[in-house]
Amino acid sequence: MNCIIVDDEKMARVIIKTLCDKIDYLEVVDEFSNAIDAIKFLNSNEVDLIFLDIHMPGFNGLDFIKTLKNPPRIILTTSDSKFAIEAFEYDFIVDYLLKPVELPRFEKAIKRAQKHESRRGSEKESISKKVDLEIENDFYVNIDRRLIKIDLPSIYLVEAKGDYIHIKTEDKNYIVHSTLKKIEEKLPDSLFLKVHRSYIINLKKIIDIEDNSVLIKRDVIPVSRSNRSELMKRLNLL
Repeated sequence: MNCIIVDDEKMARVIIKTLCDKIDYLEVVDEFSNAIDAIKFLNSNEVDLIFLDIHMPGFNGLDFIKTLKNPPRIILTTSDSKFAIEAFEYDFIVDYLLKPVELPRFEKAIKRAQKHESRRGSEKESISKKVDLEIENDFYVNIDRRLIKIDLPSIYLVEAKGDYIHIKTEDKNYIVHSTLKKIEEKLPDSLFLKVHRSYIINLKKIIDIEDNSVLIKRDVIPVSRSNRSELMKRLNLL
């Protein structure tokens, strides 16, 4: 995996380079003290991953991101956590590392970058491929520029309504500006199934199934004909 480091602090670049050297499949092809030189490099070269500092004089990391036409995976590095919400607006930003960066957290970020690449490759073959985010049982949604953590098993129903998604949990409901496809990609298919063009259900929360509908809590959810066979395969039938 080829990567570059963009950071105005020499010591920060040295630390990231040292961490990269500990990962056999990572190769640092170049490093830059400013975003402008990095942009010039990327105009004629391709990389798999960029380690990018947010705080840089003149042209900061977020300005740099906006210039990229076909951005590779990016791992942000910074000593300031306040940009995390804005950073997660971009699908190609796979992680956000706070300085000083330590090896265990660094390795986790690299694994997340690998997972992200696997997802992108799978989507080229089948855009319906579901990928579980490597965030264990946590799921984050952006609501009013706040990242809200939701416990995945607590979600029992996801419903599409126009340009918004309603996420229903055991304790609280959330309304998110997104699409059902994006939400589906972030939910583990071992637990969730899209049963209708407007609904994703938690298979563990099914109370009853009758004809072409399922009962979850007090919600009666339609099951499309095309999804019914998959639903029946996923159930533990006697």
